[in-house]
Amino acid sequence: MLSAAAPRGADDPPADASLVRVPTRSAASPAPPPRPADLTAEQLRDLHARLAAGDAQALTDVHARYARYLVAVAARITADPEAAAEIAQDVLVHLWEHPLRFDPDRGSLRAYLAVITRRRAIDWLRRENARRPSDALARELAARSDSPAADTEVLAEITAAIVRRGVAELPTMLRETVELAFFDECTYREVATRLTIPEGTAKSRIRAALRKLAVRLEREGVRV
Repeated sequence: MLSAAAPRGADDPPADASLVRVPTRSAASPAPPPRPADLTAEQLRDLHARLAAGDAQALTDVHARYARYLVAVAARITADPEAAAEIAQDVLVHLWEHPLRFDPDRGSLRAYLAVITRRRAIDWLRRENARRPSDALARELAARSDSPAADTEVLAEITAAIVRRGVAELPTMLRETVELAFFDECTYREVATRLTIPEGTAKSRIRAALRKLAVRLEREGVRV
């Protein structure tokens, strides 16, 4: 049943910021995204209608169901909890301001939001890499401690930064498969389904992407 809320005009302000505030994670290595269960077709159409009508409670419902998931998706790419929270918030605001861009007859809301989140996280990573190259990261980490444990931490974080930058620079077809397989932890079959390609093609693209990343790591002096 639709809310009685009046339709939102183009110039109306978004819902209260508290509705789209998302939690941050303090851990350096974010956990795999905890996937919320998909809504039924009827529930999804009802939620979509409420969003389109400007029902703020609908946004609250979306936040409660998907916010932590979107933060985790973004954090798996950015490795930055604060950036991940900002990205997730931006995605929820985007949904609130442009609800008709989502078609409930073409897929789940979770998948739709995850795709936008991944794209924005990759854009953030590209900007961050341009601003702060890996050698600057190495100097910062090396300054933390002179202990062997710190050396191990430096190597791990530099390697992770190189891999994230390498993924962001892959050709689109390869990058999409790697993002789904490793950042969203999809199986080969799930990757194929998401991208509407044969499972064998998904496997081939992932392997090609991994070969390119391995070459990149070797070029950067990281043994694989």
